[in-house]
Amino acid sequence: MSRIGKKPIEIPASVDIKVDGNSVKAKGPKGELEWNFPAGTKVTIKESAVVVERLDDIKKTRALHGLTRNLIANMIEGVSTGYQKILRIVGVGYRAQVQGDKVLFTLGYSHPVEFQLPEGISAAVDQKQTQLTLAGIDKQMLGQVAANIRKLRKPDVYKGKGIRYDNEKLRLKAGKAGKK
Repeated sequence: MSRIGKKPIEIPASVDIKVDGNSVKAKGPKGELEWNFPAGTKVTIKESAVVVERLDDIKKTRALHGLTRNLIANMIEGVSTGYQKILRIVGVGYRAQVQGDKVLFTLGYSHPVEFQLPEGISAAVDQKQTQLTLAGIDKQMLGQVAANIRKLRKPDVYKGKGIRYDNEKLRLKAGKAGKK
């Protein structure tokens, strides 16, 4: 039995959960999310908690049991409090600007790079234009958008320039002939 899968998910007072067939809908103060859970799992609402059970002991179902529980827990947390990712832009002249649903980056290329934000993701830039804060209710989409932005200019292992996550540790390499 999956240790994660059998844990019940507490439902906050501000969140409304509905299970309809093979789909789960979560509605809260931040927005609304819907997800179709895999066959072989059963999602029920008992008192003020969501319980995920598996219907058989097939290897695939066992593997998806904990995943299903965590994805539903992420939906509940997303619609109640939301998620946030912080990206740092490091490099001389590197900066970002938010213009509506687009982010304009100056990353050392001969042209500014324009990134279109998908619906449901918002961005904010600090005063120095070197810290980009992404916010949204869908954890998977937020992580994917952050990864796509990071791909625009990955951190350089020699100088450390580029776009990196806030908590990302970067080990710099020694330059030519082991700079002293």
